[in-house]
Amino acid sequence: MTGKIILRTAIFFFCLVFLSLQIRAADFDAALSFPKRTENKVFRSRVNAHWLPDGKTFWYRLQTGPKSYEYVLINAENGKRQTAAELKALGITSPEAKTSVMKIELRRTKFSGESSGFKFINQLGEDVDLFWINQEGEHIRYGGIRAGSEREQHSIEGHVWLITSLTGEPLAVVEAEATVKTLIIDGKGLKKAEEEPKKPQMSGKSPDGSCTVTCEADAVPRRNVTIVESSPKEGLQPKTMVIDYIKPGDPLPKPQLVIKQADGQKIRVLRDLYENPFNTEGRIDVTWSPDSSEFYFDYNQRGHELYRILAANAKTGAVRVVVEETSKTFIHYSGKSWRHWLHSSGELIWMSERDGWCHLWLYDVKTGKPKHQITKGAWPVREVLRVDEATREIWFMASGLKASEDPYHEHLCRIKMDGSDFLQLTAGDGNHRVEFSPKRDFFIDTWSRADHPPVSELRRSSDGSLVGVLEKADASALLAAGCTMPERFVAKGRDGKTDIHGVIITPSNLDPAKKYPIVEDIYAGPHGAFAPKDFDRQVRMHQIAELGFIVVKMDGMGTNHRGKAFHDVCWKNLKDAGFPDRKLWIKEAAKTRPWMDLNRIGIYGGSAGGQNAMRALLDHHDFYKVAVADCGCHDNRMDKIWWNEQWMGWPIDESYKLSSNAEDAAKLQGHLLLIVGELDTNVDPASTTQVVGALQKAGKTFDFIPIIGAGHGAAETPYGSKLRMEFLVRHLMP
Repeated sequence: MTGKIILRTAIFFFCLVFLSLQIRAADFDAALSFPKRTENKVFRSRVNAHWLPDGKTFWYRLQTGPKSYEYVLINAENGKRQTAAELKALGITSPEAKTSVMKIELRRTKFSGESSGFKFINQLGEDVDLFWINQEGEHIRYGGIRAGSEREQHSIEGHVWLITSLTGEPLAVVEAEATVKTLIIDGKGLKKAEEEPKKPQMSGKSPDGSCTVTCEADAVPRRNVTIVESSPKEGLQPKTMVIDYIKPGDPLPKPQLVIKQADGQKIRVLRDLYENPFNTEGRIDVTWSPDSSEFYFDYNQRGHELYRILAANAKTGAVRVVVEETSKTFIHYSGKSWRHWLHSSGELIWMSERDGWCHLWLYDVKTGKPKHQITKGAWPVREVLRVDEATREIWFMASGLKASEDPYHEHLCRIKMDGSDFLQLTAGDGNHRVEFSPKRDFFIDTWSRADHPPVSELRRSSDGSLVGVLEKADASALLAAGCTMPERFVAKGRDGKTDIHGVIITPSNLDPAKKYPIVEDIYAGPHGAFAPKDFDRQVRMHQIAELGFIVVKMDGMGTNHRGKAFHDVCWKNLKDAGFPDRKLWIKEAAKTRPWMDLNRIGIYGGSAGGQNAMRALLDHHDFYKVAVADCGCHDNRMDKIWWNEQWMGWPIDESYKLSSNAEDAAKLQGHLLLIVGELDTNVDPASTTQVVGALQKAGKTFDFIPIIGAGHGAAETPYGSKLRMEFLVRHLMP
């Protein structure tokens, strides 16, 4: 009898194991198939307007199904809509329009390689728009390139980009290569710029030709980082690659401006007000006043607690302050130092966070005094789109305008330079992207939310009034394919009063009677905010959810766009990463979602998110049990100078050591997987291998996988992604 019981028990457990393996395999199939089975499932989502010469009529090509399209003609003055079939019945055709669209629709992103990018030089006399054409052929707008200006754009090898006129006319399509390319926009397509010469010492010539300004700087040692390519494609033996890579604390050049008069006389511009600049190139760009009496230049003091716009007298070299910003923490120079010169009136529009929020101020250039604050309120200006000097109006994007909406959602606004007549021009409860008609008297407003497909509306620029709804995206096929809609969730942060916003993503086969482990997708880089605000498939998070996880993503304190006090939490404190807010948020969500298992919580992230993910197991292992850290900047002394000194300050002090994962390696508890690409040129791969060494020295058990031939973001390669999924399943679903 005992033997039979043992046999039956063994058979029972074997069946359980066999069944669990079948379920696990089904989950992996669902996760791996998610990208393919959910692609090309959202329709009527994109209005790419092509305006006709009258400026009052436009057409667009609309995707209505997996392989079906229709052409729509819109009269902007009255909103009248006509389809291609209706136009044909009237005897109206537009073959040239169809041809121009098809030329750009045929090309799309087909593969992703290494980190790369472009430098675009717009030689046209008008602004142009820049779009990424994704794998589904959708055009994702990435802003514009102003007339006569340059723009650097990060990309990935193999990604396809489209450049159009502001009226939607295709100008060029280009595919990113393995190396960064400089391309010229001249109206004849794109052409590669000649090999760029070394940056000249010339900093600016006077409009009247009376003098020029040059820049002198003593040479300083430049740090190089050597990358080893273990398995090159073209041969057996490893190769080395040496890259210029300045790190926090490294010496920087201190440029000296020199005025060269027409008669050959040289005047050294006094350095009292710009003696210790954060300047990696040893040059200073200048802007001249129209009358050539003085020129203006920036001084970003190293440590980022002082920022000035200075004016230098062209005849004497005397320097005065036009604008001065100070901060007890940091001035976000890399994201909030926009300005616009109004030379005709002797004024300057300047962006500042001096009142705690990112706003615009009007300055008198001659006196160096602010005339008044233009925008005000407990909300930030996010981007200035246009300054109309004739009407003295400013068009800009802002967020946090209504307490009832997500504070990250951007809206189009307009205001007079004297601060009057503020008007919010967009209305839908979502994140807004706008495109203007050629005469700017109309704009197409496309808005969406993480949980709401795009809506495209035609509005009048004069007052934002609605002409008509153009399209409402149809995502029913996406949901039918097993993509769950993200749930937006809000909970109070560490102070008990500040709202923390994020999303919750569930598996398509969620059973409310079961318990599911939680996995957080983290990126706490202070330069931005990262919980999704636009409607998107969110492929990576959904893939992990399909394995049987509840995936969450939120923006804790220390990230951007919520005011200076919220942002300042990161200062000299990157290890904080908003964890006190994140843990409270997850706990609060679980109170009304009993299927969220607070005893099984994992976390993953890359780059700054890799640093964050490992930190979870150093300081918060009472909460997080498993972490996957990809290409992490684990020690801010090891990473690039501009990003790390921006938040951690200068000189290098104890705060760098206190935020170092390598220094705290002995505190590790839980299951950790470290991933790094051996060819990472963004974050020095030694940042990860030094952590490996520290963990070994501390006798810790962990997993380490270098991805051969991969660059930054190695966990997003097929192999890296597979490793991450397997690791999370192995340790959160034993």
